[in-house]
Amino acid sequence: MRVIETLIKDIPLPRMVKVQQDFYAPEILEVDKAVHDAIKEAGVLSRITEGDRVAIAVGSRGVADIPILTREVVNAVKSVGGLPFIVPAMGSHGGATAEGQRDVLEKLGVIEEFIGAPIISTMDVVELGRLPKGLPIYIDKNAYEADKIIFIARIKPHTAFRGTHESGLAKMITIGLGKQKGADAAHSYSFKYMAEHVPAMARITLANAPIIFGLGTIENAYDRPAKIIAVPAEKIVEVEPELLLEAKSLMPRLMFNPIDVLVVDELGKDISGSGMDPHITGRYPTPYATGDQKTSKIIVLDLTEQTHHNANGIGLADITTRKVFEKTAWDKGFANALTSLVTDVVKFPMFMDTPESAVKAGIKTSALFDPSKVRLVRIKNTLHIKEIYISESLLAEAKQNENIKILGEPHIINW
Repeated sequence: MRVIETLIKDIPLPRMVKVQQDFYAPEILEVDKAVHDAIKEAGVLSRITEGDRVAIAVGSRGVADIPILTREVVNAVKSVGGLPFIVPAMGSHGGATAEGQRDVLEKLGVIEEFIGAPIISTMDVVELGRLPKGLPIYIDKNAYEADKIIFIARIKPHTAFRGTHESGLAKMITIGLGKQKGADAAHSYSFKYMAEHVPAMARITLANAPIIFGLGTIENAYDRPAKIIAVPAEKIVEVEPELLLEAKSLMPRLMFNPIDVLVVDELGKDISGSGMDPHITGRYPTPYATGDQKTSKIIVLDLTEQTHHNANGIGLADITTRKVFEKTAWDKGFANALTSLVTDVVKFPMFMDTPESAVKAGIKTSALFDPSKVRLVRIKNTLHIKEIYISESLLAEAKQNENIKILGEPHIINW
């Protein structure tokens, strides 16, 4: 890499300033109480008969307080004499194995001892029906054979398509509970048709499986619960579009646009299905989702521990590090790509020996007339953008924004 270092050695690294972005962020402080209030308001517990085996479907996405949400749904089921158990509902995640999906839940804190119910994991499914064009609809076999099904899902914009139902209740029913075969079927016509297929497949599942309600959460800009709602099965398809609009209104963003170089400290499936949330980076995995953020170059420095070496989404970066290259478990990302039909996200970018070299390479390839004036932003990951670092060239802009607080003075930072 000696020649490479020579090419970038004269690229100046800017002094950086720590700032705080402030967003409108309603928050539920007593999550356990809010779960019971939502279930009571929906009047859905009466649908459980004493002795019913109740499957509670829990996914792999980053959902704030998912162990608490799960535990309190378990407690609610027990309060009316139900016999709850947990089923992983995460499509092909966890390496598309029963053991891997159980492990994902446990890494998220959904542990039997804490939630008070067993986790029963399988990749076996039951076919419930087909769309007119022939797409099969599947559901987890253990859930199907239960007397009742409840599921927990976060409602938010999807990273790869736009529609009335994106990430949330209907998608959890069709892709999450559908396991690998369901996810594969839902993606088989590509994301171009996902907005049409997700609600259509959900309707068939709801008509043929004993789902009684979904517990939906909406999070604020700081990834804390802003709303918890229990939606009866028969109302899910009808009310989700309104909930999605509410979720979109609370989404965070980077308050600097455009950005020449965005440095992301860590990427991971626990952060976003795309490793980095495209709504933050402005870099989307498909042409079926777009946003306003303009970013010239994206640098990824590391992977999260919770992603378990799955670098799915690294293809959305322009430059990364040798550390990321050596950590990557190729088969995990490839499994995601083969299921979603999106291959660009697993293509590996140019990588440098050190984080500092990666940042310099990003500045150089931004083709700036004056690299010392680079508009550079550094974030921990796309879930945590309250406190970020900006280059000194953005300081004047930050001072003009009433929603930004300056937390320090410009200084050279360690990359």
